[in-house]
Amino acid sequence: MDGALEVLAATEDIFGLSIKYHHYKAGAKHYLATGELWNHDLAQQLRTHDAVLFGAMGDPSVQPGILERGFILAMRQAFEQAVNLRPVKLYPGVATPIAGLTPERCDLVIVRENTEGAYVGQGSTIHANTPNTVAIQESVNTRQGIERVVEYSFKLAMNRRKKLTLCHKKNILIEAGKLWQDVVNSVASRYPEVNVDYVHVDAMCFHLPVAPEKFDVVVTDNLFGDIITDLGAVIQGGLGVAASGNLNLDGSAPSMFEAIHGSAPDIAGKGWANPVGAILSAAMMLAHLGEKAAAQAIEAAAVSVLKDLPALAGPGMGMSTTEIAAVVSSQIRTDFSKVEGLSVMDSLAESR
Repeated sequence: MDGALEVLAATEDIFGLSIKYHHYKAGAKHYLATGELWNHDLAQQLRTHDAVLFGAMGDPSVQPGILERGFILAMRQAFEQAVNLRPVKLYPGVATPIAGLTPERCDLVIVRENTEGAYVGQGSTIHANTPNTVAIQESVNTRQGIERVVEYSFKLAMNRRKKLTLCHKKNILIEAGKLWQDVVNSVASRYPEVNVDYVHVDAMCFHLPVAPEKFDVVVTDNLFGDIITDLGAVIQGGLGVAASGNLNLDGSAPSMFEAIHGSAPDIAGKGWANPVGAILSAAMMLAHLGEKAAAQAIEAAAVSVLKDLPALAGPGMGMSTTEIAAVVSSQIRTDFSKVEGLSVMDSLAESR
């Protein structure tokens, strides 16, 4: 987070931006000290802001699910952050574990429904702690919730390569899958220029590593999107370089931007964390706010540093977390060049 803020400061200097920051504690340490999670007072304060730049908050000292449900999912639902947007772009010179993969073959965006599905938190356990325990977890899909992310996906596809893929498991999840397909078919009639296809989520896990060029904009449900975007992050170089945005589509509340990796407490303070995921998330935030040129400058500077790193995480990076952020900031101040090929920030800015 410190690195992302340093890079934003460099962008302010060069592009004449004026960003006012308010810092809020929301991590595991704060929860353990106060018991506070997402609450009405915090929501009211954040509603006065244009956007939220969010850091990782997990820690083994807190039982899994408490922070995720009690804060992150609560924010997404309270602020109607309907779209989780995750670019999967292999930048020139960045190492990927997929043999033979080149940047021109890997440039897609996954649009994940962000407030419904299996993540609504509805379920129950009957006869707990007995041999007859029954656990029920509900997945909720509404036409309204699906329509808004599908509509956004078609608009995004219009600003990219005009191809949209629905990813689901409609041969097994028949009712939910049918609703998703019906909505895609309905919205597609308003976008005749967009080529539409479908892939099962298990097939997606096969195609994405070996042939990512098959996809441009992928729209999917909450759970499937959570899974395939982590796979996409590995393809583009690892979790340390993957960015995301949680978008409120009607301006009724701020959108939230975050690196998709966790907090990695095992390496905290060692300088081994790659800050580029957080830095590119800050760039996505600027693009969403209409500052396209500044977002492109951050993207280009980050890529120029990534391609020179011998590794993308850990001590093998050759530079510390702080040093990487400093070099990205310096690059912004000396070079405004744009990333070759389709810029993630271009399509995001145009789809506001």
